[in-house]
Amino acid sequence: MRLTTASLPALALATMFCVACSSESSGPVQSDVAQDLAGDATVDTGPDTTVDVQIDTAEDSLQEIAPTDLNDAEPDVTPPPTNAAIQAGDYSLLVNTQERTVQVQNKGVTVFGLRLDKMAAGTVDEPDDGTSYDPHPWLVTAPLYKAPKGLQFIEPTGETIIETDDTSIFIRFDYPAHNDQGQPFQATLKAELSAEGRFKLHWVPSQSAPWVIFRIAGAIDHSEGLYGLGEYFDQVNHRGMIRAMQLEADGALESAYNEAHVPIPFVTGTNAWGLFVENPYPAAFDFSGDDPSLFYAYFGTGLASTQGLTFHIFVADHPLDVTNHYYKVTGYPKLPARWALGPWVWRDENEDQAEVENDINTMRDLDLAATGYWIDRPYATAVNTFDFKASQFPDADAMIAMIHALGFRTALWHTPYLDEKDDATLDLRTHAEENSFYPSKFGLILNKWGKPIDLTNPEAFTWWQSLIKLYTDRGIEGFKLDYGEDVVIGISSKRINIWNFFNGEDERTMHKFFTLYYHRAYAEMLPEEGGFLLCRHGAYGDQVNGPIIWPGDLDADMSRHREVITTDDGDTYGAVGGLPAAVIASQTLGPSGFPFFGSDTGGYRHSPPDEETFIRWFQHTALSVVMQIGTSSNDVAWEFFNDQNDPDGQKLDLYRTLTRLHLRLFPYLWTYSNNLLVDGRPILRSLGLARPEMGIHPDDEYFLGDHLFVAPVINKGQIKRTVHFPQGNWIDWWSGEIIPGGAPLEVDAPLEKLPLYLAQGGIVPMLRPTIDTIAPTSQPDRVDSMHTDTGLLYVRTFPGDQTAHFDLYDGSSVQARWEQEQLILSFSDGSEFNQGAVFEVVGFGTDKPASVTTQGTTLVETNSFAELDEVAAGWYFAPETGGTLWVKAQGGSIELEVE
Repeated sequence: MRLTTASLPALALATMFCVACSSESSGPVQSDVAQDLAGDATVDTGPDTTVDVQIDTAEDSLQEIAPTDLNDAEPDVTPPPTNAAIQAGDYSLLVNTQERTVQVQNKGVTVFGLRLDKMAAGTVDEPDDGTSYDPHPWLVTAPLYKAPKGLQFIEPTGETIIETDDTSIFIRFDYPAHNDQGQPFQATLKAELSAEGRFKLHWVPSQSAPWVIFRIAGAIDHSEGLYGLGEYFDQVNHRGMIRAMQLEADGALESAYNEAHVPIPFVTGTNAWGLFVENPYPAAFDFSGDDPSLFYAYFGTGLASTQGLTFHIFVADHPLDVTNHYYKVTGYPKLPARWALGPWVWRDENEDQAEVENDINTMRDLDLAATGYWIDRPYATAVNTFDFKASQFPDADAMIAMIHALGFRTALWHTPYLDEKDDATLDLRTHAEENSFYPSKFGLILNKWGKPIDLTNPEAFTWWQSLIKLYTDRGIEGFKLDYGEDVVIGISSKRINIWNFFNGEDERTMHKFFTLYYHRAYAEMLPEEGGFLLCRHGAYGDQVNGPIIWPGDLDADMSRHREVITTDDGDTYGAVGGLPAAVIASQTLGPSGFPFFGSDTGGYRHSPPDEETFIRWFQHTALSVVMQIGTSSNDVAWEFFNDQNDPDGQKLDLYRTLTRLHLRLFPYLWTYSNNLLVDGRPILRSLGLARPEMGIHPDDEYFLGDHLFVAPVINKGQIKRTVHFPQGNWIDWWSGEIIPGGAPLEVDAPLEKLPLYLAQGGIVPMLRPTIDTIAPTSQPDRVDSMHTDTGLLYVRTFPGDQTAHFDLYDGSSVQARWEQEQLILSFSDGSEFNQGAVFEVVGFGTDKPASVTTQGTTLVETNSFAELDEVAAGWYFAPETGGTLWVKAQGGSIELEVE
């Protein structure tokens, strides 16, 4: 059972009365993903590794380029240059101090820039380590917040290019004094070429500056869309929004906080540029200004400002390619296990072992496709005793063996705590206390069990993994990692929520980095072939741990984020958001570096969902990357659709169809998953990001891969909707209707239908229609598993005049094209799919083919699809749904000609 995070405002105030556990200390800026920061320091990248980095202060930089002895030479009166450029291939960065700009160009066209005249220093009267310089409360004028004394943003009076070479440019900023008693100060900005399309910048103030906040000024096209920045629930395009890069109090929402579980300081513009700020301190991006061609990014680094701010500018030919640059800097995603792509089923509260065993047997008896089943709490003696409660699970090992036998994998709910209110954890807690495995100082606790284990302590990290191993040794292959978000900045300008960790860091950086240690502890214990790591939170660089993100506790309805809901009793609350929030979050995470996402199908808060919500939700998650199904009211489908509300079984049939479609899409989805490691493109892609030329940014239309276009219904009672079809022809997945693109069109969307379309020229490889699971099974007569028999590859295609091709993850390849009146289909074997293929050609037309041949051999025509299943090779044609042709061919390298 998951519990909603406690009210931040009330609890944050309570920390004013907390007793400190030790003296306060502040640590350096540290980053798990820093490979190349400037300066002479050691950056902690985790319990086992360190990376040597070098920090250049502004004075050091100026010292290096100044003449060492002016008496040895005539003074150089040559004025400094006003222009400089660094370039690799088509991409260049140009500095112009007369125009006071940095321009990033692609083939000579400016796609992004910096306004040097607006690159401001946030200064205060007296920088103070006891003050929080979180910029977000100041930006939104949050209640209970009082700005640090003298806070102001000082813009430079001018810039000078002081050094340049083929790969770098040094710029000096001159700033006026903070006040009448202060002195003017300077800063340097070093821009350097990292690789083609990738520039790294390091901005460092002088040591004497009262600098506590950096303000980056981004220059953008006034009409382009802005994507990424992590997980958001209100809209996919950040225009007009202020985005916090950390959890913040928010009294307008029922949860009492802003739901920023995965804030990533990485934004992508639809003109194919990206800005990533490699800094863990409290931050905010402001796209709400009056000037649509300007935005600001604020980073409240406080006394650590002297170390500077590192950020990266990326440029590519298409906005979907920008994420690849981000992965080059922060690390590529670790792929989950194949079977983790779902469907997965769970209950919020499992009664006992008998219920688990009944669930998995019922799914197989009802022929419901699923690859995994996880057990949520409670299941252990206490949180966390790393066991199974004997009275509830009398033979857990037999239960796990049964789960495996039926072709499921299994996972457990987990947290980084030991329940301090339960004597069952006493021995573990005593060991942790005696070995200093807790943070030496801790602030507000946002959970009901106690303080988290300090996983920055290598010994604590190793000990915790030894406990996790107690589960993995018993056959547990995954974990749902909840909570672990206690380390928050606080709501006051004073640091009243102070944490100190073994690695020397505090809440100002560990509000992001605790997540990395927490997730890595579990990720390293998963099977070598991959596992299932479902997480409600994330930070930049966390993708290397392989998390699948789920969006926390969404509403079990179709409410919008921040919609005011009135209950039957007349009470009101601000909705976190239901299905619309899930659809939006699935799109914002991909370009933020988290391509694997699965919301709770049906929602969580205020469960149970109504029938419409549940159906519309599983329609969406079936056409997403990860499909996990469960609610806080334990709505498993075969109980939700019972004899009373589904006497003819049609609703359960719809669920069966959609879950099986999701599973059948495995070859398609797993190919794109592997392609992530090459091209970095998100798997699920917003229409506005995938088709920037359209200039629109709908929240409820997206691509799954290149070829599937999805327009889920997210509004209650809606049975028609407008779809913005891109250029080209599209075919309705269900009816076979061909729709010319290039204009919006209202389409029918009754409750039983998901608007789903295949692009002309598209190919979708799938598993066979009877598939139950990807995972191994010891009961192949009962469970149809890909692990037992990969079988034939099914290929749905809507061919056009150009050759359509799809290269699968295993090396197999499929092609389709029209050559005048002849259709050419081809298939070549891979390492897994080598038994042949069944082509399903949609949009073929109503005229039956004259013949289908391969290498001079004519294939036999069958009278039904069932007959086709009985022959080694042949074809079948049905004139319904716009004409569909099925062609079955044996393995090898084959080419089929359809006349």
